[in-house]
Amino acid sequence: MTKSRAHPVFAEGGTTVFEVFSALARETGAINLGQGFPDHGEPEEVIAAARAAFSERSNQYPPMMGVPELRRAVADHARRFYGLDVDPMREVMVTSGATEALTAAILTFVQPGDEVVTFEPMYDSYAPMIRRAGGIVRPVRLSAPDWSVDEDALAAAFGPRTRAIIVNNPMNPTGKLFSARELSAIARLCEKFDAVAIADEVYEHLVFDNQRFTPLITVPGMRERTIRVGSAGKTFSLTGWKVGYITAAPDLLTPLSRCHQFLTFSTPPSLQYGVAHGLAMKDDYFQGLTRRMNDKRDLLVRALSGIGLNLGVCAGTYFLIADIGVLAKPGEDDVAFATRLTREAGVASIPVSAFFGRDPPRNLIRFCFCKTDETLNEAARRLTGHFGRG
Repeated sequence: MTKSRAHPVFAEGGTTVFEVFSALARETGAINLGQGFPDHGEPEEVIAAARAAFSERSNQYPPMMGVPELRRAVADHARRFYGLDVDPMREVMVTSGATEALTAAILTFVQPGDEVVTFEPMYDSYAPMIRRAGGIVRPVRLSAPDWSVDEDALAAAFGPRTRAIIVNNPMNPTGKLFSARELSAIARLCEKFDAVAIADEVYEHLVFDNQRFTPLITVPGMRERTIRVGSAGKTFSLTGWKVGYITAAPDLLTPLSRCHQFLTFSTPPSLQYGVAHGLAMKDDYFQGLTRRMNDKRDLLVRALSGIGLNLGVCAGTYFLIADIGVLAKPGEDDVAFATRLTREAGVASIPVSAFFGRDPPRNLIRFCFCKTDETLNEAARRLTGHFGRG
């Protein structure tokens, strides 16, 4: 056999778990509570603004950094919600989705041999991109059900080769919201070791139970060393648009922009104009989004608790983590359980072991609740019928 010429990170990597279980859901006709895309809630006025831009504005290459209207809207949003003063022309850049923003940040600041601290379980694109850049992943493991940070373990992960930390807050897949104390601990270590913080904050408007989200860039000491990543897909339930944005000090954003220009260069201008309109919408929209998702979380909590699953804390995002212990068959791990749930109960989830590196827990699965109430109620009906509860 001819030796693969592909980089081993990709040649030896498998298909993402989201595609595996989404494909299984399509094959079996299962309700897909695995992959995190909403099936409702797209604000019509945002779509209308993009539709108008298709007809009334240029459809040629927009500025590489993003259309000025969206860059100003991102800066205004930061001031409005967090009291953060941002220069839209020097500190904001538009990307083709948050994943491109994260990739650009990793490729820009991680060199061979650099260490990058992450929190585990972690979103599945982080580790491959760190390794592709030549970096070394230094995971800090969090544990169910509360996912709190062990500050001693966090401190032990930092060292003289630490170049960056990735902080996903609120956190996929756990639903964790980092506390003020945890953010302060991260900031102290970043200052001590002169590390860059890549803040994946795409779920910033999906924080529940009247809790307050604090961007890492606003924590004392972090303004000049944080790369803040946002996502229109999550904020406006338009995940297919793939519009993201980075906010960072000029010393960080300038080299980032040079990486971005060779990744995607630009993002469809009509979608940028639509997002700019959306970020300027009244508070009622953002409050309504939070309230609606809070209610959907509660609906799924009742359903999953009703069939006997033990649930972790969910303070934000689209996701609930469930311990399969009481319902799993002897010797059945999370992958086997999630597969059986899809094929036999007709409800797809995601095995949480996919979000870990070595020696992952095998007793947790993730459900997504950003679906219509009708979809969630049908999933609850199927699960109740399958497990004979209720």
